[in-house]
Order: sequence, then structure tokens, then C-alpha cells
Amino acid sequence: MVHDCGAREPGPLLMTLGEEIMDHTAHHAGAAHEHGTHDTHSGHGGHEGHHGGPAGASWAMAAKATLHCLTGCAIGEILGMVIGTALMWGNVQTMILAIGLAFVFGYSFTLFAVRRAGLDLKSAIKVALAADTVSIAVMELVDNAIIALTPGAMDAHLSEGLFWYALLGGFAVAFVITTPVNKWMIGRGKGHAVVHAYH
Repeated sequence: MVHDCGAREPGPLLMTLGEEIMDHTAHHAGAAHEHGTHDTHSGHGGHEGHHGGPAGASWAMAAKATLHCLTGCAIGEILGMVIGTALMWGNVQTMILAIGLAFVFGYSFTLFAVRRAGLDLKSAIKVALAADTVSIAVMELVDNAIIALTPGAMDAHLSEGLFWYALLGGFAVAFVITTPVNKWMIGRGKGHAVVHAYH
């Protein structure tokens, strides 16, 4: 009696088990691929988030930007007071001159900095205007309001302590109020954030 030793076709049960194993393996391989792709994309997104867009501004950064504006404002405002007093102008004319010079000196600090970085004059002026306008405006508003509300400060001479107390006290309060404003603006890519690209 001759036995047939050739290959036999697998039974229906074995074929079904084989198909289930293959489907199960393919499912896990696809899931692993999708998971790896998701992780890669997530990491890439995080990388872009790290490099793209303005990061949250620190208080130190905001304070430095405010001090930058404060220095220019103080020089311009004191110079305006000196000139107005020397010319014997009235309070209104002297204050207008002082505020105007505060803006000029406040802008000039940023203007010279970005010019040294190689920016052309027209672009440097745009950067200075974008960086300092709000900061200087808030500082001058607060400072001059405090001087105006301090009894006798508007009529005090440069040689009197009241004048300097009111002026320096106004700048101190203006610094405290303007720093959060600068922090908010820098955190949104505005204000002094536009200058950081040229540092």
C-alpha cells in the first residue's frame, strides 16, 4: 500500500488561525507605526514651539527694558526742565518741552543700539518707534501726573528738594507701573521684543 507523502493542503481550522495571527500582527505593527509617527510629530511640534514665536517674557527682561526707557526719559525730562527754567518759560511750555525731549532721548537709546547692530537708519527708526512708544508714553503719563498732583512741585525750582523728590518719586512709580506693561508686550512679541533680534 503506497502512502501519499506529498504536501497536504491545510485544513480550514489551520487556515483560519493563520489568518487571525497575520491580522493581529499587522494590527500591532500599524499601531506601533502610528504611535511612533505621533511621537515624532509631537516632538517636532515642541521643537518648533521652542524656536518659533516669542517665549514668555521674564520680569528681569521687562525690568531691563523699562530701565532702558527710564534712563532716556529721565535725561530728556531733566534737560527739558533745565532749559525751560533757564528761559523762564511757564509750567505748560516747560512740561511740553520736557516730554518731547523724553521721547527723543528714549528713542535715541534704542536707535543707536540697533544702528550699531548694522541696521539702516530707516529700519532703525521703525524698530525704535515700535519698541519704545508705548513704554515711554506710559512712563511720561504717570511721571508727569504725579508731579502735577504733588502740591508745589510744578512751581519748585531745580535747586529745591521738592522738585527732585517729585521727579524721582514719579519715575519710581512710573517704573513700577510700566514694567508689567513691558512684560505683557514682550511676551506677545511687541515692544522691546522687536529689539532682541538685533542684540
